[in-house]
Parts: sequence; C-alpha cells; structure tokens
Amino acid sequence: MPASDTERRYRNNLQGEVDSSTLYRTLASVEPNPELAKVYRRLATIEDSHADFWRRRLARSGSPVPKIRPGWRTRLLAWIARRFGPNVVLGTVNAQERADVGSYDSQPEAVAGGLPAAERSHARIVQAVAEQVAGPRGMSGPALARLEGRHRAMGGNALRAAVLGANDGLVSNLSLVMGIAGAGTEPRTILLTGLAGLVAGACSMAMGEWLSVNSSRELYQRQIATEATELAEIPGEEREELVLIYQAKGLSEAEARSLADRMMANKDTALDTLAREELGVNPEDLGGSAWAAAGASFGLFSLGAIFPILPYFFLSGLPALAASLITCGGALFLVGVATSLFTGIGSMFAGARQVAIGYAAAAITFAIGRVAGITLGG
Repeated sequence: MPASDTERRYRNNLQGEVDSSTLYRTLASVEPNPELAKVYRRLATIEDSHADFWRRRLARSGSPVPKIRPGWRTRLLAWIARRFGPNVVLGTVNAQERADVGSYDSQPEAVAGGLPAAERSHARIVQAVAEQVAGPRGMSGPALARLEGRHRAMGGNALRAAVLGANDGLVSNLSLVMGIAGAGTEPRTILLTGLAGLVAGACSMAMGEWLSVNSSRELYQRQIATEATELAEIPGEEREELVLIYQAKGLSEAEARSLADRMMANKDTALDTLAREELGVNPEDLGGSAWAAAGASFGLFSLGAIFPILPYFFLSGLPALAASLITCGGALFLVGVATSLFTGIGSMFAGARQVAIGYAAAAITFAIGRVAGITLGG
C-alpha cells in the first residue's frame, strides 16, 4: 500500500534528524577541543530526541517505523571529517543548518513539539561555532559555555574551496582543449596545448594564492607589531578595548574587567589575546602557510585539468575527442554531486547542471576554434 503524504513527511523528518545526529557525533569524536566536542555531543543528543519524536508520530499514525541509516551525503561528510578534521566540513554543516532553519515552521506537529525553536537554536550555535573556529580566532571556553547555556534542544569552507579549485581546472582546460580541437589541430598538438594549459593555469592559481596568503600574513605581522607598541605605550587604553570586546561578547562589565585584568597581567598573554580578540588574528599561524596554500591550489587545479587531456595520451582523432568529452562529463557530474553537499539541492540535479554548464563552455570554445581555424586556415 503506498505511503500517505503524512507518512512520507514523517519519514523524511526522521531521516534528517538521524543524519544530523550522526554528523554531530562524528564531529564530537574527532574534535580536539573537549569543550567544543561536548557541544557537538549535546547537539547530537537533542537530534536523537527529535528522531524519537518522529518515530512516535509514525507509530501513533499506525505506520511502520523503519530502521533509518544515515544518508550518503552524511556518510561522506562524516568520512571527510574523520580523515581531514572537523573544521573541513563545519562550513557545510553551518550552511545546512541555515537552510533547514524554517523546515518545521509549517508542520503543526513539529510546532506543537517545540521543534522550530530548537532548530533555530541549533542554527545560531553552529553559526557561532563556524565563525569562531573556521575563522582565525579560535573559540574560547567561556564562549562555548555561554552557547551551551543558550541551547535547550537545538556556512570560508575548505571543502567548497577544494571542489571549486578542481572545477576551475576541469572547465578551463576542457574549454581550451575543445577550442584547439575545433580548429582541426593534430592530436599531438592538442595534448601539448592541454599540458601547457594545465601547468600555466596551475602556476597562475598557485601564485595568486601565495600572493594572497602572504600579503595577509604581512599585514597581520604589521598589525601585531603596532598592537605590541600600543600595549607598551598605552596599556590603559588597550585594557579598556579588551573590556569592551568582552562586554560585546555578553559578559557583564565586572566580569569583563576582571578577565581583562587577568589578560593584561602578562604582556605576552595580553598581546596574544589582543591579536585574537581585537584583530581577529591567530599569532601562531597568521592565517596559514602561503606555500601550503599555493601547493594545494596547484594540486587541485591540476587534478581537474588532467581529465580533458587524459584520452589524448592513448587515442587520437574523433575517438580521443569523444573520450575526452565523456571523461570530463563524468568528472563534471561528480563535481556537481560534491557541490550538493554544501548547497543541499538534489545530487542528480546538481550533477546534471554541472555537466550542462561544462559542455556549454566546451561547445562555445569549440565553435570559436572551428571558425578561427577556417578563417585563419583559409
């Protein structure tokens, strides 16, 4: 007997809660900060209670209560978190929470159970964690404690950057290869052109990333040096700045002054605190290594850019062109599926859309290459 609309809605809600609980428990298991891990565990516990709520609704309606497993998107994000650390997926989790914040508002059962308010609380907490942890500051224990006190129930994104970096190499080199192929160029020349495009594009991306990160590091160093000078010359004003910062974070004036006094008692601690709280800079890494960023950019662009030219190592003529399009089509589809991780749209739609966009770019450059080849050749 086909499931009713209500039963399908209950099952979809249950799936979402199981996915959220699984993901938060994974984040808690790999989070090195014990206070933050405790927040993730509390969020997972609340999601479990929400899942039980929908199981009870299913049972009350006379519908069978299925044994729900985490979806493929959740399992993939959990694997990435275990392999590369929780912060890599935190931006995606944040984006999902913000996208789902109003999902229960129009469901009377959820409203009666207080779930919409809980989901909005979740979104606020994850947003605060993402801003603090994914940014340069790092989250303090008191901030986590205040977040936990607010929650009763419950997206800079490295994963997105990796996907888009590979996509840049894939689409740009596919367009280059198709443009040269459209001009009727020999397969060997197409291969050499594609390799040149891969190296040139990867070097350009790496240099741009190195300049960006290195410029930020140099700016941070100047700002910290200026802060050190001000700390030595006008410590009273720096103390007042810390007081205002802590008050803005929710502490009372007395608590803010007490905390600021403790920070200012040690000059090194005071400078580190001022850099983090006032400038938003982590003095230990200054935004990360410029060389690591350049290397990652080079590798990601190259990873995408290799697909259009792979068939030309083994084939020539029309078979190589067809194989290149098929290979790139598969890669484009996977990129689209990967983007659905942090956009929340259907994976099949995202993959098909990415293929259509990539093929459209390839068709345009192929047509331009064909016209240029005929014109220049004639």
